[in-house]
Amino acid sequence: MNPIADECIALIAKQKSIPPERITLDTPLEELALDSLDRVSVAFDLEEKYDIEIPEGKLDQIKTVRDMVTGIEEALRQKSAAPFKSA
Repeated sequence: MNPIADECIALIAKQKSIPPERITLDTPLEELALDSLDRVSVAFDLEEKYDIEIPEGKLDQIKTVRDMVTGIEEALRQKSAAPFKSA
């Protein structure tokens, strides 16, 4: 796995108090009992860690851990492609 996947799994495991080895990329978030509040909390932690912004509308589209990882990778690509803004 990649570091982003490892981080997502670790955050979910911590949030839901389950062993990380029980979570795979294809595990549905519903199966992990990750409700909307849990998703927002995990998203907030990931936004802070990677200095990205996850649009609220995107959270509803995330159904599996893989979707979460893909969304973060996409946000990081967009961030690196954005023009530099000087202060």
